[in-house]
Amino acid sequence: MIGLPAPDRAGAPYTGYGRAHWERLADHLLLAVRPYASPAHSLIDLPGPPSASGRWSDGLEGYARTFLLAAFRVAGAGGADPHGLLRWYAEGLAAGVDPDSSQRWPRLTERRQARVEAASVVIALHETRRWLWDRLDDRTRNQLVEWLTPFIGTADYDNNWVWFQNVAEAFLRTVGGPWSSEDIERNLAWHEEWYVGDGWYSDGGLQDGRRQNFDYYTGWALHFYPLWYQRILGEQPAWTYRQRLGRYLGDARHLVGAGGAPLFQGRSLTYRFAMLAPFWTGALFDATPLPAGETRRLTGEVLRHFVDGGAVDADGLLPIGWHGAFPRIRQLYSGPGSPYWAGKGFAGLLLPAGHPVWTAPEQPLPVERADDVHSLRRPGWVVSTTAADGIVRVANHGSDHLWERRLQADDPFYLRHGYASHAAPELSAAALREPVDSHVALLDGGGRPSHRGRIERTGQGGTWAASQSRALWLDLSDPGPPSATWYGLRTGPWLRTASVLRGAVEVRLARVEPATVGPRPWPGPANPGGGGDPEEHWPADPGPWRLHVGGYALAGHRVDTGIGDGWARADRPDGLCSLVTGLRGFDQAGITPGERSNPLGVWSAVPWVRTTGAVRPGAVYAAAVVLTGRGVTDPADAFPGAAEPAVEVDGATVVVRWADGATERVPL
Repeated sequence: MIGLPAPDRAGAPYTGYGRAHWERLADHLLLAVRPYASPAHSLIDLPGPPSASGRWSDGLEGYARTFLLAAFRVAGAGGADPHGLLRWYAEGLAAGVDPDSSQRWPRLTERRQARVEAASVVIALHETRRWLWDRLDDRTRNQLVEWLTPFIGTADYDNNWVWFQNVAEAFLRTVGGPWSSEDIERNLAWHEEWYVGDGWYSDGGLQDGRRQNFDYYTGWALHFYPLWYQRILGEQPAWTYRQRLGRYLGDARHLVGAGGAPLFQGRSLTYRFAMLAPFWTGALFDATPLPAGETRRLTGEVLRHFVDGGAVDADGLLPIGWHGAFPRIRQLYSGPGSPYWAGKGFAGLLLPAGHPVWTAPEQPLPVERADDVHSLRRPGWVVSTTAADGIVRVANHGSDHLWERRLQADDPFYLRHGYASHAAPELSAAALREPVDSHVALLDGGGRPSHRGRIERTGQGGTWAASQSRALWLDLSDPGPPSATWYGLRTGPWLRTASVLRGAVEVRLARVEPATVGPRPWPGPANPGGGGDPEEHWPADPGPWRLHVGGYALAGHRVDTGIGDGWARADRPDGLCSLVTGLRGFDQAGITPGERSNPLGVWSAVPWVRTTGAVRPGAVYAAAVVLTGRGVTDPADAFPGAAEPAVEVDGATVVVRWADGATERVPL
């Protein structure tokens, strides 16, 4: 048991969380990892499968990420340290940087992942400088400098990793160690390359300038580290970084659902409440548009969401997962210590107890105030929020996180058409091979759904967004994850899709182009003149194909389903419902069930609609995809005005007409 203090109902009428709750939870997490530390505390070997970097690197990760949490905890308390955290971590530091210690850390040249963890170590050392660094003996300090020095002159970083080098070299500079202005200037230039405007960064990009890597790394890395870099150097925070962060937070505040449920999208989701890092950074550097009471509410609500959801297990640990343990959420780089990146979510402890974010009364979240639609053009998202159920829905027509131009299997964390605060993609091996949830696909002759592949944006308005992708199928050797068992691809026609959002409803549109239509020109190193077909070496699937539109995967301890004339529904006893209704061209409905395939529940179900006959090139198809918490018995009740929207085609434009007469015109 965590043993949190009594709720603070005066200042926190919604969450009951005050500063004391954050401090108690931080202490609980830090003390729980001690039994897994090496004798000198330099390596923390937590239970769970190792990362691709191996146990040695994972032990450093366990140390570094919890050290950052300890630094926020002690520095925020003005050095008060009743649990002896800094002494414990100082002993680990001394052993870790000692090249002759049997418990030393891997050098930066031995394990690339050590460069990531170095950033946490130096930020922790900076924040606790007068209580820890200044009291270390010269031998340990010199060895720490030697451990960090291999950063100098390295240049093989193509995403947020540039900031691990920057903050490490900034710290070296402050302690009289070596650093390289060339490294810093190059990395700052890359950082600017990845800025796409309106507060949004792509976490790296392709050589041809394409930047579509949008996820939580925008906030917890690309906004977090630049300001900490300047904090370490003692510089005034740059107006540019502060202004961009404020603009980003103005969007990010709309990606948190009622009850503190964050949008489930992107990699490294096992970091959980690390997504709070940019909100605290905004408060720390006076760079947030959120009132103090909203920051307090949002951060406290998200933290409570995970605590109440079982993110902290019976041993006081943060396992790989979302609420509780769920290993399928991990990436190859994820080890048992990875979830402790969540310590970034405690950066607010650096703010004094009298700061307004700890004293202002909590305010309602944006999602609770009114129904709204936000068009986030930089990531290619349209966000619809509804106050009655507090759900956030995102139609994705701009983020695919593809590092190469070549076709490849879909990543379920990036290439679904829809993401939400109260739903998550299916992550079973079968779902990875043959995606159906929140998806538009062509079904080949064997009934296998196509993958979406690279997203090409075609337009975006106030309530809609559109894109196109080249349909592709995996040729499988046997059942198993795509990365292990597919040996080839087949290509299909281009599939144009669009999403029109209003309330709980997304009208999802699809049009299949003739198979002879190729991609738009791709100038770049592999194709300097543009034009051509970068997938021409793969065989083309001859067709014919059927069309599939899948709704949100609904998961829980109990999921009921229903199928009717042109619709399919999955719902839970608490009223959460996922519904898909065919509006134009669909004549089949069904459910794909799942067991232990979804991080939000043991049982899951995906409603979908399909065509029974071959899809007609150039024809427009439409379905309504609904995610609501109101409970739906009659599918018509899910729509504004209790009537399905009409879908009309006017040449290359599709008109969506709602029951109250409101219309939206979408080029397709």
